[in-house]
Amino acid sequence: MCTGKCSKCIGITLFPLAVCAIVCNILLYFPNGQVLQLSEITDLVWFFHGILGAGILVILPAFMMLGAGGAGCCANRCGVSGCLSVEIMLLSVVLAVLGFAGGAYCVVISTLGLIGGPLCDTGDGEYLYPFRNDTLEGNYLFNQTTWSICKEPENIILWNIILFSILLAIGVIEAILCFIQVINGLTGFICGTCMRKRKVDALAHCHSPSHCNQG
Repeated sequence: MCTGKCSKCIGITLFPLAVCAIVCNILLYFPNGQVLQLSEITDLVWFFHGILGAGILVILPAFMMLGAGGAGCCANRCGVSGCLSVEIMLLSVVLAVLGFAGGAYCVVISTLGLIGGPLCDTGDGEYLYPFRNDTLEGNYLFNQTTWSICKEPENIILWNIILFSILLAIGVIEAILCFIQVINGLTGFICGTCMRKRKVDALAHCHSPSHCNQG
């Protein structure tokens, strides 16, 4: 597969992932579909790891990847008619690095969210983090009987686990795809430059008096 088509495939894949990440992050603000006070929402949600990290920072390179693949196989090569410029190719690589950082950021925050657990009411009307001091061995994720400690919001633990897990998976996939695009973009840029040089050399060789068409 040529570098242009590869960029387009990656860009098309990243779009729904980014949208899904944004939706999941927004849902974390409404545990079990409830509207809570700001002080009753888990703090890690305010890091916007799905909206900003796996969302906006990934949508930007996805647009560039679609543009890089729009002209076909030569879309990642410069110096050929109809192909992208060197500046655009380098920008696509830079944005892919940005997308990788966004995906990695989402992975880190989602992991912390899963390990630390949600903010919830344990029954006395006070919201706190009942699982923040747990060791990994005794973490609530591996002991479902402890979930009953959270009374409100209803199903808050399951809600957080599902959404943070989805965001974690999305972040991993996005980081991998963006890393592939960095390699793909650099490959297309380098190979495209080599092809341009060969083409220029060939034209110069042809137009020299000793090698031009004698007919």
